[in-house]
Amino acid sequence: MANPFPTRPSSRKGGDGRLTAALDPHDQGPQDACGVFGVWAPGEDVAKLTYFGLYALQHRGQESAGIAVSNGRQILVYKDMGLVSQVFDESTLNSLKGHLAIGHSRYSTTGASTWENAQPTFRPTADGSIALGHNGNLINTHELSQMVDALPGPADELELHTRPQETSTNDTSLVTALLAHHPDTSLELRALEVLPLLRGAFCFVWMNEDTLYAARDPQGIRPLVLGRLDRGWVVASEQAALATIGASVVREVEPGEMIVIDENGLRSYTFAEPERKGCVFEYVYLARPDATISGRSVHEARVEMGRQLAREFPVEADLVMPVPESGTPAAAGYAEESGIPFGQGFVKNAYVGRTFIQPSQTLRQLGIRLKLNALDHMIRGKKIVVVDDSIVRGNTQRAQVRMLREAGALEVHVRISSPPVKWPCFYGIDFATRAELIANGLDVEEIRSSIGADSLGYISLDGMVDATSQSADRLCKACFTGEYPIELPDESLLGKHLLEVSLNSPTLGKALPVLNNP
Repeated sequence: MANPFPTRPSSRKGGDGRLTAALDPHDQGPQDACGVFGVWAPGEDVAKLTYFGLYALQHRGQESAGIAVSNGRQILVYKDMGLVSQVFDESTLNSLKGHLAIGHSRYSTTGASTWENAQPTFRPTADGSIALGHNGNLINTHELSQMVDALPGPADELELHTRPQETSTNDTSLVTALLAHHPDTSLELRALEVLPLLRGAFCFVWMNEDTLYAARDPQGIRPLVLGRLDRGWVVASEQAALATIGASVVREVEPGEMIVIDENGLRSYTFAEPERKGCVFEYVYLARPDATISGRSVHEARVEMGRQLAREFPVEADLVMPVPESGTPAAAGYAEESGIPFGQGFVKNAYVGRTFIQPSQTLRQLGIRLKLNALDHMIRGKKIVVVDDSIVRGNTQRAQVRMLREAGALEVHVRISSPPVKWPCFYGIDFATRAELIANGLDVEEIRSSIGADSLGYISLDGMVDATSQSADRLCKACFTGEYPIELPDESLLGKHLLEVSLNSPTLGKALPVLNNP
């Protein structure tokens, strides 16, 4: 079989996944799992459409990016560590010719941040090959690993079980292997067998040489939308990716639905009864403000959260300011409802995100100043309301309050447009461990004292839910309540690095390798 990967991982630092480090891993906010994109459009430059679609989804994952494309005879996959703009250039995109493509931008929630775990994943099948991208997180990876181990042994030419060198350790590779093994049936029918076996949050896009597939978990925890081009179809994590390439929105992919697109058109299957439990944190932070989820504008939901915050926690102040960019809509709503003037008190350095240089301890202590700087003339002599979307560990807010006081603020009142985050997410958001969550160990007054604010107000759970215009029983609120809509397995079978651990643990099954370059 021809090598599906045009190049080896690049030799630039970070290309092998070993030198990448967050600017300050102890201060990062909640991170989403991934962004996915798929397009079936004969006659279009599908690689470039996918590139621009991924660009619009960059906020959902910044660790790695990849595109798989098919010309009807062969799937080619190109992926590497880094941002979409770092991974792809004009010559690379020009080499990816075809009528069908999928793309992926990754933030790791199962498996380490390495090239081997970058997506799309690739697998040979009895009659061709498949590539797959995943947004979400599965919670029954131990069971899936055992299913993969039970597949016919590695003596066959597909070598589904083992590879001699680099291995992947993510839930996506397990699903890819299960889908790839369909010697006696079609990929379409095999998917209808495999999808009901999966537990957790998932939005998949996958492909063989001639067909595009997409599926969303029965709870619909992560968003997935269907769009139309003049000469084809598109699926993506958010509507912004459709707008970027000039596609019109058709509808959301429904919870428990699988979509199949080929030369015969679009087919839809229900593989499980829907039990909608959309992630409320998509409205708070994860989705782009120009997204619409379940008919509700994310931007308007965030503005309404700010209005509700002002009603629940009013204060006398001179200025309402956001923590850019995620706090901006809620701050605007707070200012509107309270009548306090809105203004920008922080300047954000747009070029600071991830870095491949581990900061020294001295630099770490200054940490937040690399990302934000206070506008002294806006702050000095004023009582400030600063609005943010969430508090995870509290380190960031502590640094921000200190910065505002050093800029001359008379008072600093912190307002948060989500309730206290007390529980970890197992469905695709990498918050922190429960022990690291500041609200798990401290009450609101203790958190206020810890970050040094004059007052601290979190929106109520009901206030946040009301702002989404969704029924409370149709939302996942587990990170705030500890009530998980999909029953969790034993704690020993959960965790980002479970499949790395399983490499050395006979009691946890075996990690599944991805097909890499020889």
